Parts: sequence; structure tokens; C-alpha cells
Amino acid sequence: MTKLLKKAFQQAQRLSSDIQDEIAEQLIIDIENELQWQETLSNPDANFDAIIEMAEMAIIEDKEGKTENCSSK
Repeated sequence: MTKLLKKAFQQAQRLSSDIQDEIAEQLIIDIENELQWQETLSNPDANFDAIIEMAEMAIIEDKEGKTENCSSK
């Protein structure tokens, strides 16, 4: 486990149990999505039409102002 992830868990321990559970649920979803994404990209037979469609949808959502700006720290 990285130092940054350990720090995040240490800080999460200061939150209420309900908030910790919400964070844990979201983290599990994010990890599952990342693993699925890595599996998709590593598959030489993958059909990337769905990925292209998602990218096009993301561009449209951005143009419609439905996205948030994530600036570097």
C-alpha cells in the first residue's frame, strides 16, 4: 500500500462510521471499475466501439456544461 493511500485511510478513521462506509463503498466501486477497465484494455480482441462512444458522450457532456473541472494541485 502506498504512503498516500495509508494517509487517506488514517484521515478517514477520523470520520463517522456512516461516512467511512460511504467512502468504502465508493472506493470499492472505483477499484472494480479500474480492474474492469484494465482487463478491457489488455484484451487484444476488445471491441473499442463502446469506448469510442463513451468518449464522444463525454465530449458532448463537457460541451453542455455537465462536467466539472479537475485542476492540478
